[in-house]
Amino acid sequence: MTYSILAQDLSTGAFGGAAATGSLCVGGWVLRGDSRAGMSASQGAAPSTLWGEEALELMRAGLSAAHAIERLTQADRGASWRQLATLDRNGGTACHTGAQNTDWKGALIAPGLVVSGNMLAGAQVIEALRDTYLLARGAMAERLLAALRAAEVAGGDTRGLQSAALLVVSDAAPPLSLRIDWAENPVGALQDLYARSQSGDYAEWLPTVPTRTDPERGHD
Repeated sequence: MTYSILAQDLSTGAFGGAAATGSLCVGGWVLRGDSRAGMSASQGAAPSTLWGEEALELMRAGLSAAHAIERLTQADRGASWRQLATLDRNGGTACHTGAQNTDWKGALIAPGLVVSGNMLAGAQVIEALRDTYLLARGAMAERLLAALRAAEVAGGDTRGLQSAALLVVSDAAPPLSLRIDWAENPVGALQDLYARSQSGDYAEWLPTVPTRTDPERGHD
């Protein structure tokens, strides 16, 4: 039903994630991030938003991405209907893919990067997601958006796409949380929304917003 990517920018420590699906509101369902902990992507036939939130809590408490998934999946009788990817503060990655999710389903993991999906056209979808991100240049958000588009071109969700989302969190910058909850071309709409967020009054205002490294920042 969904494909997603979670990544860590080793040069800045920022975390980023992006997702797209053939249903509504993928951002609200799938992506969670906290610069103190890492990121999670909870998806699948019966996705658990609880898993996504609890994974962050466990990683913030010091558990690795893999141990967070082990803890959550063992305690949930519905785990076979769910998929969960995790990325911890140290770049550790892991993914659980329940057997009851619709094929094609699976994940690819590497230090600082995890791509996963279910109800996809094939393995080539997450391969395109991974490879495009690794080869792309520019800001993390731009690389994630390029990866989403490449995965769609590779076949994406077998139903087509209805929603897409982008999330970037960092100690040194305000969160970037952009969502297209429904559109005929959600990835394109998300790219347009991102472009708007990088210019004009909104972009000029962002440097005045408090961050973890500068919590008292404001207008001079």
